[in-house]
Order: sequence, then structure tokens, then C-alpha cells
Amino acid sequence: MEILLQQGDSKGHALARENEKRAGMMTYSIAGPELIIIDHTEVEPAYNGKGVGKQMLYKIVEMAREKEVKIIPLCPFAAMMFKKSEDIKDVLKS
Repeated sequence: MEILLQQGDSKGHALARENEKRAGMMTYSIAGPELIIIDHTEVEPAYNGKGVGKQMLYKIVEMAREKEVKIIPLCPFAAMMFKKSEDIKDVLKS
């Protein structure tokens, strides 16, 4: 599974691909120089239950650590992952 990050001035996303096929996308908005808001997660039906959402989230978390930004998870999937995953709470906006 390949996870690509793309970012513009006000929005960004993580795109999951496998063998050139889109597996999923997680989108976020840039709310300031030190804050992003994850607003949507979408996984193609063929990839449900294969950890695609988690892989995309962890790629965004990795980027947030590098850029020293915090995350507000408005997307229900991302919010649930932050509640149950201790290893990523360091980038959660409190």
C-alpha cells in the first residue's frame, strides 16, 4: 500500500493506492500555521477492514510531527482512532 500526501494552501489529503488503484482518501483543512483539521475519511469498499484508514491517518500524524502542528479530528473515524490509539495523542489538539 502506498500513501501519498498532497497539500495546497488551505487543504490537503492522504491518498492510499495499491497497484495504481485508489484505495482511499483522508482530507484535512489547514486552520493555521500550527493546526490542521481532519474532516473526511473515505475507503473504497474493496479495501474495507484492511487498515487503509489507519495507514492514511498515521501518514498525516507523521507529517504533523515533522511540521510541529496539532490535529483536530472532526471526521468520526479519525476521532475514534485518536481516542483508542495512545501512540498518536501527542499531535492531538487539546
